[in-house]
Order: sequence, then structure tokens, then C-alpha cells
Amino acid sequence: MTLQALDKNTSTPEQRFLLPGYYTWEEFETIENLTADAAGLRITYFDGCIEFMTLGEQHEMIKSVIGILLALYFFEKGINFIPVGSATRRAKEKSASFEPDESYYIGEKKDNPDLAIEVNITSGSIDKLDKYKRFNITEVWFWENNQLSLYCLKNDNYEQINQSELFPDLDTNLLANCVLMPSIIDARKYFLQGIKK
Repeated sequence: MTLQALDKNTSTPEQRFLLPGYYTWEEFETIENLTADAAGLRITYFDGCIEFMTLGEQHEMIKSVIGILLALYFFEKGINFIPVGSATRRAKEKSASFEPDESYYIGEKKDNPDLAIEVNITSGSIDKLDKYKRFNITEVWFWENNQLSLYCLKNDNYEQINQSELFPDLDTNLLANCVLMPSIIDARKYFLQGIKK
């Protein structure tokens, strides 16, 4: 099944909703507790704004395939990594709480992951790079419109880059093309061939 077919056949697509108004951290925690049992619901807090997001199958499939292919790359290249998935980044003093779709420590565990990946099927409302900057995450990759956009933290600001500085030999166009392949078996084969060149 292709991504387009999956998108048409999915009864629960990704949806985002930004709550109107300003909320304190304490109000956010109350809302977070009230929605804690809602399956498939993410809540993000940033500078008084609260956003809800539901996760559809297309979103989850893309993030999983990216994670599988990146793990293949790390193993093939002998890169030690610690995958921490969508572990929540939160700090009252930073006025932020959010979950990346995938995240990784490279080499060893640090205060915050080196790489975070977000899959955006629908456009977001909260400035995503600003929240990552507060946690000093070295690189942030966004999957949007069937391609990857890479950003690197330099001089306390994110700059868009064409090539990952963490993984200078990784062809991210190859990665994106493989994510879009209808067969994960074919994607794995094609990706491994590409990274062994």
C-alpha cells in the first residue's frame, strides 16, 4: 500500500488544535492531567500556548520507517546511538513541554538528545525550532511534503542545512526516497545499497 493510498484509507488522520488564550504552566499541567488517558493524543506547551495533536496511521508509519532506516545506517556505519523515541522534553523554567517523533543521543547520553525528528502531515501552529533551541538539540529534521528539511543549531540559532553535520556521509535524499517506497523490504535493500557505496 502506498502512502497516498494509506492516507485515503485512514479513518483517523493527523489533526492539530491550538487552544485559544494564554495558559500558565500550572494550568497546562491541569489540562495535561485531564487528558492523560486520551489514547493517541499529544499535548504541547510553549510560552503559554497549548496545542493538541492526534496521531494518524500515516504519521506513525513515516516516523517508524525513518527510525528503522536510521538504525540500519547507524549499525552499518558503526555509530553508537541511544534511541529515545518520543520521550518528552519538558521544563517549567524553559516554558516548554513537547515530544519529538524520534530522537537520538549519538555516542553517549547527554543532557538532551543530539538529533530530533518531527513528522508533519498537517502544518503546525507552534514554532517548532524555538522549542528545540531551549533544549540545545544539535540537529532537528522535519518531514514535510514527502521530504526532509534539516536544521543545525549554530550560534544559538537554527540554520537550514543541506547535509547533516552529525552524519556528513548520510544521503538524506536517499533516506527520503526509501521512506516513500511502498515496500519496506525494498526500501531496506535499496537504502543499504546506497549507504554502502
